[in-house]
Amino acid sequence: MLDLNRIRLLREVSLHGSMSAAARSLSYSHSAISQQLSLLERETGVKLLERAGRNVQLTAAGRELVRNTETVLAAMEKAESDLAASHGRAQGAFTVAAFASISRAVIPAALVRIAQEHPDLEVRIQRYEPEDAIVRLASRQVDAIITDSFPGTSSGSANGLHTTILGQDPIRGYLPAGLEVSDEQAAATIPWVMEPAESAAAQWALRMCRERGFEPRVLHVSSDVLFHLRMVERGLAAAFLPDMLIAETGSRLQPSNWLPADQRRTLLLIARKGSERNLALTAVRQALEDELRHVDKL
Repeated sequence: MLDLNRIRLLREVSLHGSMSAAARSLSYSHSAISQQLSLLERETGVKLLERAGRNVQLTAAGRELVRNTETVLAAMEKAESDLAASHGRAQGAFTVAAFASISRAVIPAALVRIAQEHPDLEVRIQRYEPEDAIVRLASRQVDAIITDSFPGTSSGSANGLHTTILGQDPIRGYLPAGLEVSDEQAAATIPWVMEPAESAAAQWALRMCRERGFEPRVLHVSSDVLFHLRMVERGLAAAFLPDMLIAETGSRLQPSNWLPADQRRTLLLIARKGSERNLALTAVRQALEDELRHVDKL
């Protein structure tokens, strides 16, 4: 019989892209993981890893083994959720990775609600970039992720994960305070602030500008949308800003009539498949949905 813990280590190498990165994530030594995976290859009788420059990558057999393992892990996740449900109440520690704007605007109030309604449940919040958060979720280092997706972009979800839509948040285009434009040529001269180019938010924002007929001058890059707001308020840059941020800060900025104003980001709760009935996950989801409805009414 195959050792499930060793297969999990192989899966970690697949998730993190290298044996060294998997070792760092798990606080293992490189040699310990290498030894365990060598034993796994002996158990299976096939080669699971191969050299790729200075690194290693999974062979076709290794990738197939990891794919098959996802079904087993989802079944285990469901068994753990069902066992926890036998207590009849949400309890224990539950770790959530969340992005910045929802962390400030919604999560504190949601945590107050959870503490009142589920006193035996301890929810812990951690801040990670979306790509890192997905890996940590799959690796069981966090229990759920709160993130967003934009029209025409991927949510970043993957095999073995389950996604629930929490709500939607309008995003509108804002020009530097005190400035207006009337055509594409004028818009192309304005400085912009956007999130890092590899992010879904930046890819979406670039597409919005190009569909409007101009290439934006992205002079400032930051993943902090509060910084984006302050740049717009100071007349230093244009930006796409979510309504949640405007409501949170009480900003009096008005969106541009010339830039797109009919777009929405989707707020998502992502968890591992099999955990959908986990009482802690249910408590977190309900509290977030309640607080998001409250924000929508502001």
